[in-house]
Amino acid sequence: MYRVWDYVSTYSLPLIAGAILALVWANIAPDSYHAVIHTVIWDDAPIGTAYYEGGSVVRVLDLHYLVNDLFMAFFFAIAGKEVWEALILKDGSLRGRRAVTPLIATAGGMLGPVAVYLLVAAAVGQLGQLAHGWAVPTATDIAFSYLVGRLVFGARHPAIGFLLLLAIADDAAGLIILAIAYPQGDLLPQWLLLSVAASVTAYILFNWLPRYRDRGDPLQRRATMVRRRLSYWPYLIAGAVSWYGFQEAGLHPALGLLPIIPAIPHSEREFGIFSAAEAHLPDLLNRIEHKLKIPVEIGLFFFGLMNAGVEFGAISAVTWAVLAGLLIGKPVGIFTFGWVAARPLGFGLPRGMRSSDLFVIGCIAAIGFTVALFISTVAFAAGPLQDGAKMGALFSFAAAILAFAAGRMAKVQKAK
Repeated sequence: MYRVWDYVSTYSLPLIAGAILALVWANIAPDSYHAVIHTVIWDDAPIGTAYYEGGSVVRVLDLHYLVNDLFMAFFFAIAGKEVWEALILKDGSLRGRRAVTPLIATAGGMLGPVAVYLLVAAAVGQLGQLAHGWAVPTATDIAFSYLVGRLVFGARHPAIGFLLLLAIADDAAGLIILAIAYPQGDLLPQWLLLSVAASVTAYILFNWLPRYRDRGDPLQRRATMVRRRLSYWPYLIAGAVSWYGFQEAGLHPALGLLPIIPAIPHSEREFGIFSAAEAHLPDLLNRIEHKLKIPVEIGLFFFGLMNAGVEFGAISAVTWAVLAGLLIGKPVGIFTFGWVAARPLGFGLPRGMRSSDLFVIGCIAAIGFTVALFISTVAFAAGPLQDGAKMGALFSFAAAILAFAAGRMAKVQKAK
């Protein structure tokens, strides 16, 4: 079974600490909390939130933008790296027949929440107001879902691998939704050529060319020299260029590092999603992921601090729509689509998994937290709707209780 515990403890604890501090601070001294998170670092900056002033665009870099749009780019780069390896390596987790049922279940785990969210919004007469937040309940928090899954099923249960495949596929779909459904301004797709050019240039000059010139050389001298002397710097520079291209294109810049991932030399095999063994691989892509550990830890602490500071008075219709989408839509969607894929379509389930386990997995996957918080900030403008959606994302931890109850009812046998 994949050793994900290090990932969970590394990235979950700073996020929880930041979120708890934000909740306490925002409910005790809301004015000082909001003043701090919107502290202006640089007026009229080349990067930052865009405002129209006198017919021209002016960007203001504040603390909130620095965290959500810059630091979070490293978080999404790590998630993107795992998706990339799972897709392209010959033993990748998202390739072949074994991935079909989790991928179909993932589709149900996204369509179900959207349907329930929109039904609740319509039922309370606020469909027009809330419709833009349809993607908030589609998210699954990989780290927390794994943690709860391990407690419900046990470390060696085949449902854990199924859950991880579903969660990483959910993240991949979430990245696509963020890019397409939630542009950050006027779309100027020509700027994406800058991101493409940065990726292609980095790949040709620092990946393909050294290996091409090393043909017939068993020592791979040129590729080794580039790896040792230049290390990750060409890709960091390319990443900065790509990030800027996303900002200017009107797409969320937190996704700006994703085009650079395919340009980086990678391992020829995959040990599993977030496997601890990858920390010991010599390829540059896994070394970069290891170097990102501390920046991402810091970024996730501040992400929790910047985004989870919601007053309890913000609970509203959108809170219940998000929560219903996660707690009802996720389990029902994952169970229904997963059962159809496994039984009528004949793709099956991993040996040792039962159909009833699909519902339990759906309950666990209903923990949206990190990505649901992030989507809340881009789906709604700052104000009551955004705060209410965030509260729904925070309350999604109730899915853990639902998962334990479902596990008891389904008589799950823990595999230790």
